[in-house]
Parts: sequence; C-alpha cells; structure tokens
Amino acid sequence: MIAALCSALGVFLVLRRLSLIGDGLAHVTFGSVALALLFGFQSVYTSLAAIPCVLLSAFGILKIAEKAKIYGDAAIGIVSSLGIATGIMLASLAGGFNVDLFSYLFGNILSISREEVLITAVLSITVLLVIALCYNDLLAVTFDEELAATSGTRVERINTMLVFLTALTVVLAMKVVGIMLISALLILPATSALQLARSFRTAILLSVALGIVSVASGIFASFLLNLPTGATIIFVSFLLFAASFLAKRLRASR
Repeated sequence: MIAALCSALGVFLVLRRLSLIGDGLAHVTFGSVALALLFGFQSVYTSLAAIPCVLLSAFGILKIAEKAKIYGDAAIGIVSSLGIATGIMLASLAGGFNVDLFSYLFGNILSISREEVLITAVLSITVLLVIALCYNDLLAVTFDEELAATSGTRVERINTMLVFLTALTVVLAMKVVGIMLISALLILPATSALQLARSFRTAILLSVALGIVSVASGIFASFLLNLPTGATIIFVSFLLFAASFLAKRLRASR
C-alpha cells in the first residue's frame, strides 16, 4: 500500500520539481515523532500524533514560498532544517536517542502493529481515491499551472492538496523505509517509470508496479541476507532505475 502511494505521488512531485518535499517533510516527521515519544505516546499512536504537525508544516512550505516570494526548494529547506533541529533538541531533552527513535529514522518493518496496518489501509485508500477523483486537475497543474488557472482549475487548492497527500504518505512510510530514506521511495520508482512510459497515465501505473516490486523484493532480500529492510528496498529500487535507464538508452540507440 505504501509503495503504491509513494510511487503514484512521486510522478507528480518529480514532474513538478518538488521531489525534495518528501525529504523536507520527513525531517519534520522526525521532530513530530520525537515530540510524541517525549510525551509518552504508544507506538501505534505515534504516527497519528505526527500527522497534524506534518500537515501544518506542508501548509507552511506553501505559505512561506508564497508570502516570502522565495523558491519552493528554499521554503522546503527552511521547514526541513527546523524540523530536524526540533527533533534533535527534543531527543536530547528526553535523555538521548532511544531505540524507538532509531526505528523511525532508519525503518523497522517488524515493529509495525496490526492497528498501524489498518490505519495505513484506511489512509492509503483515501489518498488513492483523492488522486483518482482529482486526476485531471492534477494533470493540468503538473504540466502548465498558468494554462490550468485560465481554464478554471483552482491551482492553489490543487497544490495544497498535493502537499497534504505527500505529508500523509511520508508519515505512513516512515516505519517501512525510515525517515532518512522516504524521499528515495518517492523519487526512484517515478523516475524509473518516466524513463520508459510513453504517456502520463502509463507512467503512474508503471511507477506503482515498480514501487511494489521494489518493496516486496527488498523485504524478501533483506530476510534472506539479514540486511536492513529499508535500505535494501532502496537498493532494489535503484537497481530498477538503472535497468530502466539502460533500457531507454538501448531503445534510443535502435
């Protein structure tokens, strides 16, 4: 479910040149998780506690870029650095980095509870339904904001929705691949699909397929080789990207 979410959203983010927003929001998630652990939230509720903070930060990125008249990457950098600094400070106040915090930083798929799987299922279905219902508007804004605005699309609302969906996805993905590797799961399947696909819809479907394959294969390989699951998933995803790049080059040479 998380692979499908990250891969579908990743296509929009890559084409909008917002790839690093996943990394920025992941750093905010680190601060939010540290805050939840400081107040003694149980593991199953940590993700839920982090969602409001990450959504607020996503909205903050948009407003900083809009009001301060700066580029989106600078706004992402401001919020990202504040999030990671907050997390480090709260972890220090709590007596240092503990095992729970490290599981969120680098991923620990074995720590995912049944309740978290159910929460992920509900939120995943919600996010994918929103993407399906707003597909045409998302497509229009992705390729030409000005044309979309003149044709009646509410660009600001679509942009806000996109970063909110990304924020939810980042929170859901943190235990699978870890906060430090979330952006890779958003970027690699999407860029792999864009190497091969000939249409936008095909790119999304191919990205989802590659994301699911990389996550499933990464979990299986990490079990066989006794490797960290999150890192193994990203390595498999990179190998798929390298294969798709080579396939594109071979196709172009012919």
